[in-house]
Amino acid sequence: MMPATLPSTSRPRLRLPSVAKTARATQRAFTLLEILVVLAIIGLLAGLAISNVDKIFGGAQTTTASLFVKESMKTSLTTYRIHLGDYPSTSDGLTALITAPASKADRWRGPYIEGSKVPLDPWGEPYQYRYPGTKNKTSYDLYSKGPDKADGTEDDIGNWDATAATPAK
Repeated sequence: MMPATLPSTSRPRLRLPSVAKTARATQRAFTLLEILVVLAIIGLLAGLAISNVDKIFGGAQTTTASLFVKESMKTSLTTYRIHLGDYPSTSDGLTALITAPASKADRWRGPYIEGSKVPLDPWGEPYQYRYPGTKNKTSYDLYSKGPDKADGTEDDIGNWDATAATPAK
């Protein structure tokens, strides 16, 4: 038995778009003015991003220097102090953590930091070291000269408490 077929009027018809509609649809495009507006907006956004890059990375550099002087070197300098009885002198500097000072070679068990040289601060300058410290009277001063690369300015980043280091007026 054959299935009954529906009359042709009840079947959905497949309509093909007319040639006129197809031609109009393919001619739709962005105008030159629309493209220029989009490019201007992209240019403004890029300009804002580029101008704020220094603020974004400047904060990271300051944080990196602060972590280095307050935390990273603390263990190395304390280990040196335990082995040799005191922190390196100002004249020996941080290089005493890599190579033994001539007068203390018998007790030196380093190197106390990795690498063959003392790391530079984020601005490419050497970290400053003093023992005994001028801001930490009973310990050492370890600091970066900061973004201005000048010693003794407000942007110096050290291992001292900023409020305690500032003399009262």
